[in-house]
Amino acid sequence: MAHTSLNQYLTQVDEAINSRDGDSLAELVSFKHPHVANSRLQLERPETQCEQWFEPPYDEMIAAHLKCTWCVASHDFVEAYAYQSVVVQSFNKAFQSHKDDKWALPVMYAVTLDLRKFAHSADIQLTKKGKGKPGEKLEKAADTMLGCFRICAADSRASLEDSKKWGMLYLVNQLFKIYFKTNNLQLCKPLIRAIESSSIRDGFSISQRVTYRYYTGRKAMFDNDFKSAEEYLMFAFQRCHRSSRSNKRLVLIYLLPVKMMLGHMPKVSFLKKYDLLQFADIAKATSTGNLRLLNQAMEEHEAFFVKCGVYLILEKLKTITYRNLFKKVYLLMKVHQLPIDAFLTALKFMGVDDVDSDEVQCLLANQIYQGYIKGYISHQHQKLVISKQNPFPPLETFLSS
Repeated sequence: MAHTSLNQYLTQVDEAINSRDGDSLAELVSFKHPHVANSRLQLERPETQCEQWFEPPYDEMIAAHLKCTWCVASHDFVEAYAYQSVVVQSFNKAFQSHKDDKWALPVMYAVTLDLRKFAHSADIQLTKKGKGKPGEKLEKAADTMLGCFRICAADSRASLEDSKKWGMLYLVNQLFKIYFKTNNLQLCKPLIRAIESSSIRDGFSISQRVTYRYYTGRKAMFDNDFKSAEEYLMFAFQRCHRSSRSNKRLVLIYLLPVKMMLGHMPKVSFLKKYDLLQFADIAKATSTGNLRLLNQAMEEHEAFFVKCGVYLILEKLKTITYRNLFKKVYLLMKVHQLPIDAFLTALKFMGVDDVDSDEVQCLLANQIYQGYIKGYISHQHQKLVISKQNPFPPLETFLSS
């Protein structure tokens, strides 16, 4: 393909369109294919030749693709993104005219993937030049891709086997990547609703379902729906191919905090297997009520946790750490009326110096309200009165509900 002439390339494209060969056409418009490195095809003005070969909208689509290869060769990703947008918009016109057929789905996958990648590269270039706002091109790319999604979702005429609906989940996953990148998670809701209400949601490929559950799990985590997050991320982790160790590790970065929020602490051997020892001291500190160790571990690995987007979730583990520290006080004193000063002493021992009796009572009241402790505070006697039956309920009994 490196020495293919323009006429040879256009002939191949024409044959793929006429024979409705989606896989071949997808290769011929994909930037994963070696033809994009062919200088003979990197053209600034290919419109005339394309108009001679193709009917609209394919003439516009192929011309925009060739202009895009010219821009990429010149490292101009802003213009490359603009032309790739034309590729997708032209494809949508053709795609919508394909009645009762999904042969062009591979083409849609190829052109939308490249659109997202070029939008990301364009945003980086613009940011370096001090132009535009962060994520602007990605947001516009998402709008363009939604056009594809609507065509797929609205295909009710075809038989299920030939339905364009089979392209929905791929697009949803691409849109998730954009919305997470641009921090527009609220835009995921209608997409999730569309997939969950679809009769074919369990029929998509396992790789697409794993990606989907990875993102829906992360969204549930940010929504503080830890039980759903655990379910979705466990699906992604267990169904992810065993050879994809890096992908399994990526899922674990979010699954581990969720598991810990539900009271399930990972073993050091497991963390070592996936090179995630950053969570070792977090788990140890939380389970033992060691606030000092938790703060040290959070500070030591702050950059890693912030980069992964789990720092604020891990901060919430302090509530469980307080609970386990207070439980230690109860186990040591072995009474059901515990003086507030005992908790104050425990906190100061853990390095929490800027706290007084009133603040300890606030902490205890919060623990009682959230279900971590069964009891009440006697302000008159300055004591925490705890239940004689299971005063510190197992976390899974109320956090998993």
